[in-house]
Amino acid sequence: MNKKIVIILAGLAVIIAGIVGFNKFSSQKDAGLTIKKDTFTVGVEGTYAPFSFHDDKGNLTGFEVEIAENLAKKMNMKVDFVQTKWDSLIAGVNAKRYDAVINNIGVSPERKANYRMSDPYLYPRAALIKRTGDTSMNTLADIKGKTMAQSVTSNYGKRAKAEGANIKAVAGIIESMNLITTNRADGTLNDLGSFENWKQANPDADVEAVDVAKEMGSTPDGVLMNKDNEALQKKVNKAMKELHEDGTLSKLSKKYFNKDLTKE
Repeated sequence: MNKKIVIILAGLAVIIAGIVGFNKFSSQKDAGLTIKKDTFTVGVEGTYAPFSFHDDKGNLTGFEVEIAENLAKKMNMKVDFVQTKWDSLIAGVNAKRYDAVINNIGVSPERKANYRMSDPYLYPRAALIKRTGDTSMNTLADIKGKTMAQSVTSNYGKRAKAEGANIKAVAGIIESMNLITTNRADGTLNDLGSFENWKQANPDADVEAVDVAKEMGSTPDGVLMNKDNEALQKKVNKAMKELHEDGTLSKLSKKYFNKDLTKE
């Protein structure tokens, strides 16, 4: 074969290989955006009203369920939900069981160091929940030595422990309230909106809440994603900004909390 033709063919082979390799790399990069192609898979508890829970017909619903649905719509994706207990929820992102967790996750410095966090979508208010008439607990300092029913890895659980409380580990607020109402725990630090939702369903329960948001400070909630998935973080933040600007987040907050908690 002519030497010149051999050189030309060899050059073409290199170019074709480069194009194929680039396309393959691009496809892999695009495929890596979400675990399931074109699907935003979200981890939730499904037992934490009004954030994520099952209605009377057994359908998964709630404030954060609707946020996930609206984010997926903005990103032109489908949405799938994976339900699991709180204590294994965040670990599921590392195990790639789902793309993100949307479950009242506080945007703490520790989490930002180990995961990708979206821009905030909620500024919740903290509550000290106790039995009605219990005058021994009115501030965070008062929980020292008290038995507090907490999810141990939550911001509330960590704060209760830091204040010197004895922690009784629970899966979520329903179990916390059961322990308080049956005198097996003194109280719990938890989300005020979640407590109000529980109280509406249990109006005769002898429990009350003290707003301790000023003492605790407001830790905003955000979407938690795998540390390696910067592309998804950017896409979620773009969609989140649109939901802020078009009023969707404000509307959902008023629907579930009777007030707009989406701004600091």
